[in-house]
Amino acid sequence: MSPIKVAVIEDDHDLQFLYKMKLELVGFKVAVADDGQQGLALLEHFRPDIVLLDLMMPVMSGGEMLAELRSHAWGSGMRVIVLTNISKDEAPQALRFLHVDRYVVKASMTPSQVVDIIYEVLGKRPT
Repeated sequence: MSPIKVAVIEDDHDLQFLYKMKLELVGFKVAVADDGQQGLALLEHFRPDIVLLDLMMPVMSGGEMLAELRSHAWGSGMRVIVLTNISKDEAPQALRFLHVDRYVVKASMTPSQVVDIIYEVLGKRPT
């Protein structure tokens, strides 16, 4: 069975590194991008099983990237977990129309908990 492919789109390099290391440690194949524009290019070619997406990023925000992703046939059904420090109440209203599988506040989750959420959203369990 091939590994679960995860894209981490996060502009904070320390967090990006932390999530990449944790996800690879449990056997996921991980690719990273620093902003929404890079993220879109990555997703088109990497075609992950799931995306961890920050909202507040330079160049193109996570919300803008998600709207663009959903406009493409290849990205319309891609699984997305918003992983941000913006509370759900403060998030852009448009997110509710862009099919987000889960909304997670980074400060309240450990990387191990995020791994559990990925398995839950994908309906898979570690082997």
